[in-house]
Amino acid sequence: MAVKTLRSIPRGQSYVEPPPLRYGYVASPAGPVSYCTDGERVRTLLLGKRLRDPGRHSALDREVARQLEQYFAGRREAFDLPVAFDLPRFTSRVLRAVGRIPFGGARSYGEIARAVGQPRAARAVGQAVGANPLPLLIPCHRVLAARGGLGGFGGGLRWKRYLLELEGIRWRE
Repeated sequence: MAVKTLRSIPRGQSYVEPPPLRYGYVASPAGPVSYCTDGERVRTLLLGKRLRDPGRHSALDREVARQLEQYFAGRREAFDLPVAFDLPRFTSRVLRAVGRIPFGGARSYGEIARAVGQPRAARAVGQAVGANPLPLLIPCHRVLAARGGLGGFGGGLRWKRYLLELEGIRWRE
């Protein structure tokens, strides 16, 4: 989330206080998954972390928890949630391409680079994927290294292996 300072507010616009953030978490077989919403959009997802639950949940918070629980139970293949996408242009393009990888499918960093029109930018794609604030919702675990190698993952390789197994995706160690 970009913080608006007085210098970063475009001329002619006024500062608007952002809505309060809400936190929650769900349990999964691999550990807790915490989420942060602003009441209208999902802002972040954290794998393996349990953020303090304030107990006040909006309809969006309940829907995030419901869809995550369905995914981990094997009853959901895609998420239908509004997300905050306040990222640099290249990172946004990469994560949108990653978001189009279907459940059970995988792409390489090079394939994503070609999909965003930057065929020589596989390493930059890796950095953009690593900056994904919404793992699972934007399924960066489905991006593999060349020749099906595991590659990296912001949530850790234990999580990546678990998610790939959950979706039936094969990889090479």
